[in-house]
Amino acid sequence: MTASLEQLRRCHFAVDLGAARTRVWVRGAGLVVDQPSVAAVNTKTGALIAVGEFAEKMKGRTPDYIRVARPVSGGTVVDIDMAQRMLRHLLGDKVRRTLRRKPRLRAAACTPHDADPLAQRATIETLVGLGARRVELVDTLIAAAVGCGLPVEEPEATMIMVCGAAATQLAVLSLGSIVTAERIPVGGEAVDHAIVQHLRHQHELMLPSQAVRPLQLALSANGPNAPGPALTEIHGRDVATGLARSVQVDTAAVRMAIETPLTAVLDGVGKVLRSCPPDLVADVADRGIMMVGGSALLPGLDQMLRQATGVPVHIAERPDVCAVQGLGYMLEGRIEPRILNPLAN
Repeated sequence: MTASLEQLRRCHFAVDLGAARTRVWVRGAGLVVDQPSVAAVNTKTGALIAVGEFAEKMKGRTPDYIRVARPVSGGTVVDIDMAQRMLRHLLGDKVRRTLRRKPRLRAAACTPHDADPLAQRATIETLVGLGARRVELVDTLIAAAVGCGLPVEEPEATMIMVCGAAATQLAVLSLGSIVTAERIPVGGEAVDHAIVQHLRHQHELMLPSQAVRPLQLALSANGPNAPGPALTEIHGRDVATGLARSVQVDTAAVRMAIETPLTAVLDGVGKVLRSCPPDLVADVADRGIMMVGGSALLPGLDQMLRQATGVPVHIAERPDVCAVQGLGYMLEGRIEPRILNPLAN
């Protein structure tokens, strides 16, 4: 599934269609799009009303005739037409005119490690609809490893964890290839859902997922093992009366609530390490695990990994853009392949 570096160097732009955000890298211009993967549509006329950040703000606040849609789910395009329309508006007229001038326009795209042929085809058709004559697919794990500066071409183990909105992908890389990998259907959305359910059961408070952000910030500020309870004020709707209400939430209790979905991630790490050769496990124990993806900054996740595995855990400098950055580096020829020539007899 992963294209060669020679094929990628002939590409003109790269796309990372994530469940949470869409990012586009244009060769020579860098990262030109970094917006939420959301589009708002008028169901009466079919017209596209808004995309990106403005469309995300409309979620849960629209009249009946406006639908806020996510054309990408779990790294897979589920609505090709909507994804194409969203990308056209996110790119803008200037960038699209620049790309149209390219002879035999080529594109590169990230796909999850276990993406089936149908999911790969949906990604290809989405970019072909934008004018691409050829689309090269790259495994998200390899692209993210390149983007955060890991020496993927070396004969040493490199373990990477891509923490997405809908899923978490884990892999051990060596000599530019995946030795073993695992995909866990737990991501940032599962953690948000756990927080919402905790507030509903413990405080009888209903709130949209956007209101989870203040709690996550409080958890990050206090750290995973903050001494003593810390309170955060949350506004929502009372389950019984339906009226607006504010509660003081104990962040220590919320921290315990989000440990349940994160346990599945820890199990996935153990499964990947158990299926690795001993020499590679020794490399991982020495070099640690690199966390990338928008959900890599979930409060306490890195500390839980350190305690459960006993190996160092690092978070990339810009974890959210590592995948598209890796594609961009490969497009621009910044990565040199390791050539393995057969020995002459």
